[in-house]
Amino acid sequence: MKSSLGARAALVSLFVLGLILACWQIATLPKREASHTTMTAEQIEYAKLMGQPTPDQRATQRHDGFPTPSQFFAVAADNLAHPFYDRGPNDKGIGIQLGWSLLRVSGGYLLAALFAIPFGFLIGMSPLLYRAFDPFIQLLKPISPLAWMPIALYTIKDASTSAIFVIFICSVWPMLINTAFGVANVRKDWLNVARTLEVAPLRKAFQIVLPAAAPTILTGMRISMGIAWLVIVAAEMLVGGTGIGYFVWNQWNNLSLPNVIFAVLLIGVVGMLLDLMFARIQRKVTYAE
Repeated sequence: MKSSLGARAALVSLFVLGLILACWQIATLPKREASHTTMTAEQIEYAKLMGQPTPDQRATQRHDGFPTPSQFFAVAADNLAHPFYDRGPNDKGIGIQLGWSLLRVSGGYLLAALFAIPFGFLIGMSPLLYRAFDPFIQLLKPISPLAWMPIALYTIKDASTSAIFVIFICSVWPMLINTAFGVANVRKDWLNVARTLEVAPLRKAFQIVLPAAAPTILTGMRISMGIAWLVIVAAEMLVGGTGIGYFVWNQWNNLSLPNVIFAVLLIGVVGMLLDLMFARIQRKVTYAE
């Protein structure tokens, strides 16, 4: 039954993809001028001198600059064929740019996990600490991560490290809140049994509380990764240098719209793969009651 449903879903997805490509192709068809548009020989010569299109050129050329599907796939194939070239600061392959972004996300995300999970575990097990720190969490959580960028640049004085700090500050809150919530809502029956059996606190934390709270913790980690990958693109547009966000901004400045579209779709693909990775881990730690 599940395999049949998956096959039908795949067919629907392929149909939707084909529909999108067809609409894209139709929307980028060459626009032709009315056939009655005529110019004298002198007007045609003047148009060529001024760099303006002649009637024949208007009939066969597009001027809005949006790529056709074939133009986009040609650019995508070229980027994927040579992903790791390095021709200077402003001309690096998409593989290098993507690697820098993933490196920054990994650094900030791991720092957030090392802080948020133990601290969330601590305040989740203590109602006193939970109430004491909740106002600070609720105050800092809504602040846009990019609002921290000027402060980070001023204090750290390094663009790449500042981007890692921004990833840290945006990743820490979902992990912290979900860890504290998951730990605080472990079933009381299990804790009472552990208390009756006089289980040591450390053993209770690792063998009872942590497995019970693991699905909620993984949910927070999954949300944090999605936010981190979202924020790194905007952060790299601000700090420049390297990264997929900088690649998008640089290609826009070069008026290379096919490269911009390719990078945007690649960002989506990488984000989807990261989410699927966490979804698979989450299923492994989720139990059925």
